[in-house]
Amino acid sequence: MLKHDPIIIDTHDLCKNYNGIQALKNLNLQVRKNSIYGFLGPNGAGKTTTIKLLLGLIKPTSGNGSVLNYDVTRENIKIRARTGYLPQEPRFYEYMTAKEVLRFTARFFFYGPKNEIENRVSEMLDLVGIEKKADRPIKGFSGGERQRLGIAQAMINYPDLLILDEPTASLDPVGRHMILELMEKLREFSTIFYSTHILDDVQRVSDTVGILNRGTLVAKGNIEKLLAGSEGTIYLITLKGDTESAFKNLSTQPWVSNINVEKKDNKVKWQINVTDDDLAEEELLRLILADKKVKVIDYRLKQYELEEIFLQVLEEDENVVK
Repeated sequence: MLKHDPIIIDTHDLCKNYNGIQALKNLNLQVRKNSIYGFLGPNGAGKTTTIKLLLGLIKPTSGNGSVLNYDVTRENIKIRARTGYLPQEPRFYEYMTAKEVLRFTARFFFYGPKNEIENRVSEMLDLVGIEKKADRPIKGFSGGERQRLGIAQAMINYPDLLILDEPTASLDPVGRHMILELMEKLREFSTIFYSTHILDDVQRVSDTVGILNRGTLVAKGNIEKLLAGSEGTIYLITLKGDTESAFKNLSTQPWVSNINVEKKDNKVKWQINVTDDDLAEEELLRLILADKKVKVIDYRLKQYELEEIFLQVLEEDENVVK
C-alpha cells in the first residue's frame, strides 16, 4: 500500500474546537515517507491537539485527514496499530525494568513464539543504547534514559510512522544530543513526525518543517528553502583582485537580479541574488573563475538561522491578525 503513496500524513482543513475556542484551524499538512518532519510552534500553538487528532484520540470538529492511508476518524485503530507514539512525558511503573516494560508492550503486537518477543525486546534495547540497563528498575533511570526507553516502546511494533511529542523538552544538552542522534538513526525504519519548540533541534535533524501559531499553519516546506529566507536564493562570495570584468559579465546574466558590493581590507564581497537556482548552481562559480584576474576566497549560499525565520513568520502572522 505505502509503495503507491509516499504521503504518510495528509490532512484537509482539519479543525478542532474546545468550548467555542478554535484550537486548530484548517490544517492542511502533508508528511512524506521516511522524512523527519519538525512540527514547530510556541507552547499552546496546537501541536499536541494535532497529534491527538492524527492518532484518533480526539475527533475533529470539521475537516478530514488520513494517516498511512487510513481515515483518522473511522480507522484510528488501524492507524495506532502501525504507529509508534511517545507522549511529552512518558510514564512507567517505577518498579519494572526496561526489559519488562518492552516485553509487556510487545505482547500487544506479537502472537508468535516467545523468542520472537525476546528478540524484538533485545533489538530495541540495543537500538536506543540502554541494553546495559535492561534489568534495572526504571526508578533509577535519568531523564534521557527514560526518553530512550519511551522511544524503544514506541518502536516495538515496527511502526511505519513514529510520532514524538516534545521528545527533548525536559532534557539536558547531553540527553538532547542522544535523542537527536537516535532520531536520525530511526528514519531508516520509520517516518518521524515530532513536535517541538526547540529551534536548534529542528534545524539539526529535520528535512521538512511546519510552523504552527495559534492553531494555524503559518509556514511549511523544505528546511533548506525555509533557511534561504524570503529574499530568495542569495550567494555570498568573497574575492581578491580586479573584479570589474567579472562584475560586468555577471551583471548581464538574465538569472542574476542584483549584485550588492562591499569592499574591505583588499577584499571584495558580493551578495548575488539569483532567480534561477539550477542555472546559478551550474554557471555562477564557473563564470567567476573564468576571469583570471580574480581569486575566490569564499563561496557559499546565504542561510538564516531558523530562529530568524521562526520569529519573522510569527511577527507576520501577528500583523495579519491585527
